[in-house]
Amino acid sequence: MHRSIMKYSKIIGTGSYLPEKILTNFDLEKLVETSNDWIVERTGIHKRHISAKHETALYMAEKASLEAMAAAGIAPSDIGMIIIATTTPEKMFPSTACMLQERLGVAGCPAFDLNSTACAGFMYAISIADQYIKSGTVKYALVIGSEVMSKVVDWNDRTTCILFGDGAGAVILGANSEPGILSTHLHADGVHKDVLSLNVNIGKPLDVEEALFIQMKGNQLFKLAVNILGKLFDETLVANQLQKSDVDWLVPHQANIRIIEAMAKKLALPMDRVALTLDEQGNTSSASIPLALDKTIRNGQIKRGDLLLLEGFGGGLAWGSALIKY
Repeated sequence: MHRSIMKYSKIIGTGSYLPEKILTNFDLEKLVETSNDWIVERTGIHKRHISAKHETALYMAEKASLEAMAAAGIAPSDIGMIIIATTTPEKMFPSTACMLQERLGVAGCPAFDLNSTACAGFMYAISIADQYIKSGTVKYALVIGSEVMSKVVDWNDRTTCILFGDGAGAVILGANSEPGILSTHLHADGVHKDVLSLNVNIGKPLDVEEALFIQMKGNQLFKLAVNILGKLFDETLVANQLQKSDVDWLVPHQANIRIIEAMAKKLALPMDRVALTLDEQGNTSSASIPLALDKTIRNGQIKRGDLLLLEGFGGGLAWGSALIKY
């Protein structure tokens, strides 16, 4: 009998793209009734990147993907699956992933978008790609979060326009016999569907105020996130028979500094062991985790062998985690 070799999904390359234009809190003071101090104190955000007309979800995904492939040392022809997490796709259909596939010259592999889990989208995408690699169906998967959130916020609403930014992050997962992604954990609860939403209302009369902009109940979302993520951390560690002291890095969704600090405290991690981009990029939705991951890997902080805990939560509500040996 031949003994099968356990396949793991391992991160072999990361990449990112951020628009050139930067919007600071001081710039926002001129647009809405707010202040730099108020924004920093309540969110931790100092500035964010805002896309130009040509910097679409597709454009940014392509830039981030090319960086990730270069880091991984693979060619487009090696890619066996493309998943793009985005709530701001190039078109409703075809998928942004299919259009990226054509740009990269990748023929025939499955390519699709995840656009309904918002800020949790990257965690769902990573989990799906992991299953295909572990099963032996795919050798290399390109997983991307790409968002132009500036196009779906009401720039007259000071409660939301201060939070979001644009950007894209990409990860190449490759099949490996050495441990990589140890486990992923996904959840959703439609009871909280109205806490965070972006209404399209296809087939119904459009209410412009509701249809085109993000609607968010911030205080409710904050409380839910802290409670949900705390339980998610426990679930992830128990599933792997590990202690919180085993975790080297937290790579969280970049939504709010208070949530991130609460999660770091939950893991007994100092903030210098938390991948943080919130202050310079704001909330980039499904792009925030891969952007934070890429930055922390490229600056040499995250090193091979480190144990990473990734987490994200978003509309649905949906949430998920991944425990990864980098």
